[in-house]
Amino acid sequence: MSPLLEISDLRTHFFTQEGVVKAVDGVSFELEAGETLALVGESGCGKSVSALSIMRLIPDPPGKIIGGEVLFEGENLLDLPDDDIRRVRGRHIAMVFQEPMTSLNPVLTVERQLTESLELHLSLNKREARMEAVRRLEEVGIPDAVSRARQYPHQFSGGMRQRVMIAMALSCGPQIVIADEPTTALDVTIQAQILELMKSLTQERGVALIIITHNLGVVARYADRVNVMYAGKIIERGSAKEVYYNPRHPYTIGLLNSVPRLDLPRKERLDPIEGQPPDLGNLGEGCSFRDRCRYSEERCVQEIPPLTQVSDGHSSACWVSPSLNRN
Repeated sequence: MSPLLEISDLRTHFFTQEGVVKAVDGVSFELEAGETLALVGESGCGKSVSALSIMRLIPDPPGKIIGGEVLFEGENLLDLPDDDIRRVRGRHIAMVFQEPMTSLNPVLTVERQLTESLELHLSLNKREARMEAVRRLEEVGIPDAVSRARQYPHQFSGGMRQRVMIAMALSCGPQIVIADEPTTALDVTIQAQILELMKSLTQERGVALIIITHNLGVVARYADRVNVMYAGKIIERGSAKEVYYNPRHPYTIGLLNSVPRLDLPRKERLDPIEGQPPDLGNLGEGCSFRDRCRYSEERCVQEIPPLTQVSDGHSSACWVSPSLNRN
């Protein structure tokens, strides 16, 4: 059986006055129906641009998808006319954006922003769309949904706005939801509520979920599989359990060692990754992580390591992966 979503050699570049920025450079992965996949990495590694490329929302100029395929149910979304891709967005693939206050229209009521997609994609009349909008708001835990639906985004708290975004994403019954840092700027307790809500709703409907995050705790709790990204490439992939218990790329090991651990003494110092992410407009030859890697060898400077299987269902793009372990 074919995957629900299959991305192959996706490349998205930004053409700037300083040069070409290779934000996504040969990304490939698959998403099965009903599973939760995490894209993990530091800011600027290409996670969000990968998601926007899937949705064909890259601003042009300066950005451009220059190659690859995004196969949804066997159809390449990159080849669709603009009118057809608009019918896919929201109806079949939906997105929860990073900051709801900049994603919601400040001059339209929450109800109108929900009913718009319901009328467009499900062909509901205005009365049916209003009833469905209220039902969706109730479903995501917004109290007194009938009156709250008539309010504007600024009248909602951050957590409530994110609930509205989830309601909008799920309103038309998509097969895939992409959540781009869905808990940014929310306090810890609200983060947990939002993530639990999103996971439970997608599980109830059998919706596949892509979570984009740098929060490794989120990945450990909610993801089935993990893709670790660095400098526009996937440098490690595998099941969440395998990547956590047996990381094989120095970058993944560094990410995990940077997280405080409750099983270590309180005075134990964290082990951060030294240096800064590379300039995506000037990567040069070899492995892009080489300047920050404590295991770097001469070969790492000269050749880009391919993503190679290191165990069943687990791959790593590192020349020294076979000899690595987290400890």
